[in-house]
Amino acid sequence: MFENMTVSKKLFASFGLAALTLLLIAGISYRNANLLIETEGWVAHSHQIRTELANLLSELKDAETGARGYVITGDDSYLQPYQSALPAIKATVADLKTLTVHNPDQQRRLAAMMPLIESKLAELNQTVDLRRTQGFDPTLKLILTNRGKTEMDQIRDTLAEADQAEQAVLQQWSEQAHANSDMTMSVIFWGGLIGTVLVGLIGWFISRSLSNQIGGAVGQVRSSSSELQAAANQQASGAKEQATAMAEISTTISELLATSRQIAESAQRVAHNAELTANSARSGHTTVDLTHESITGIRLQVDQIVSHMLELGKKSQEIGAVLDIVSELAEQTNILAINATIEAAGAGDAGKRFVVVAEEIRKLADRVGGSTKEVRTLIDDVRSAVNTTVMATETGSKAVDVGARQFGDVAIAFKEIADLVTTTTDAAREIELSTKQQSSAVEQVNTAIASVTQASVETETSAGQTLQTVSQMAVLSRNLLRIIQPHMAV
Repeated sequence: MFENMTVSKKLFASFGLAALTLLLIAGISYRNANLLIETEGWVAHSHQIRTELANLLSELKDAETGARGYVITGDDSYLQPYQSALPAIKATVADLKTLTVHNPDQQRRLAAMMPLIESKLAELNQTVDLRRTQGFDPTLKLILTNRGKTEMDQIRDTLAEADQAEQAVLQQWSEQAHANSDMTMSVIFWGGLIGTVLVGLIGWFISRSLSNQIGGAVGQVRSSSSELQAAANQQASGAKEQATAMAEISTTISELLATSRQIAESAQRVAHNAELTANSARSGHTTVDLTHESITGIRLQVDQIVSHMLELGKKSQEIGAVLDIVSELAEQTNILAINATIEAAGAGDAGKRFVVVAEEIRKLADRVGGSTKEVRTLIDDVRSAVNTTVMATETGSKAVDVGARQFGDVAIAFKEIADLVTTTTDAAREIELSTKQQSSAVEQVNTAIASVTQASVETETSAGQTLQTVSQMAVLSRNLLRIIQPHMAV
C-alpha cells in the first residue's frame, strides 16, 4: 500500500509519524517537567512551613526571654524583645494557618496549640504586670509554679510534632521530585534515542522508496527520450529529404510555367494567323460571288484568287510552323508533367495533391497535342485545297469557258475552304484557351509548391528543435538518474 502512494503522501506520512513520535516524547517530558515543577513548589512550601514553625518557636522564646529579663532586672529595656515578639507571633500563626490550609492534621495541631500560646502569652503578660506593680518576690513565686514552663514545653512538643510531620511530607515530595526527575531524564534519553533511530529509519525508508520510484520513472523517461530521439532523427532526415524534393519540384514547375507561357504565346499567334486566314477565306468567297455575277471579269478575279491563294499558302505554312512549335511545347509539357508526377510521388503524402495536378497537366498536354494534329490535318487540307484552287485558277485563266463550267466546282471548293478555315480558327481558339488554363494551373501548382516548400523548411526546423529538446531531455534524465541512483547512471 505504501509503495502505491504518491511522493507527497509518502513524505507526509513518514514525517508525520516522526513528528508524532517527537510530539509524544515532548508531551511526556512536558508533563513530567510540570510535575517536577509542581513537586518543587510543594517542597518549597514545606520548607516555608518548617521555617514558620521555627520562627514561631523563636518568637515565643524571644517573648519569654524578654519577660524574664525584665523580671530579673526590672529594666524596661529588656521588654523590647517581648514587645516585638507579640505582633510577630500573631502574624506567624496567621501565616501558618494559611500555609497549612490544605493539611487537616497541621490545622488540628495549630488549633490545639493556639490555647497554649494564648495561655503562655497571658502568663508572660501577668508576670510583667506583677513585676511592675508588686516587685520581684511575688513574681518569682508565680514563676516557680512552673506554669509557664509546662505550657512552653507543650508548645515545643506540638511544634516539634508539626515539624516532623512537615518533614515527612517534605521527604515524600522530595522522593516524588526525584522520581519525576529520573523519569523525565529516562523519557528524554530513551525517547530521543528512539526518535533518532525512528527518524533515521524513516529517512532510509523514504530515500530507498523514492530512489526506486524516481529511478523507475527516470528510466522510463530515459527510454522514451531515446525512442523520441530516434524518431526525431528520422523525422529530421525525412524533412530534409522532403525539402530537397520540394526544391526540385519547385524548379520543375517553374520550368513548366515558363513553357506553358511560351505555349500560350504561340497559341495566341496561331489564333491570330487563323483569324487572318478566315478573313482571307471570306474575301475569296466574296470574289467567287462577284465572279458569278460577272463572268467577264473572271480573269481579274482569277488573278486575285491566285494571289490570295498564294498568300493563303504562305499563311498555311506559317500556321504549320506555329503548330510545330505548339506540338513541341505539348511534348515538353507532357515530359515535365511526368517528371512532376515522379517527384511528387517521391515526396510521399505531401506530394499527393501535386500528382493529381501533374496528371491534369499531362492530360491537357495530350489534348493540346491532339488538337495540334487535327489543326495540322486541317492545314494540310487547306494546302491541298489551295493548290487545287491555284491549278484551277490557272486553268481558268487559259480557258475562261472551261473556268466558267468549272465555276461551280470552285464555289464548292471555296465553301470547303471557308469551313476548314472556320474549323482551324475554332481549334486555334481552343488551343489558346487550353494554354491559358494550363498556365493558370501551373501557376497554382507553383504557388502550392512554394507553400509546401515553406512548410518543409519549417518542418525541418521544427524537427531540429525537437531533436535538440530530446537530447536535452536525455541528458537531464541521465543527470537525474546519476543523482538518484549513481551506480545505475551510465
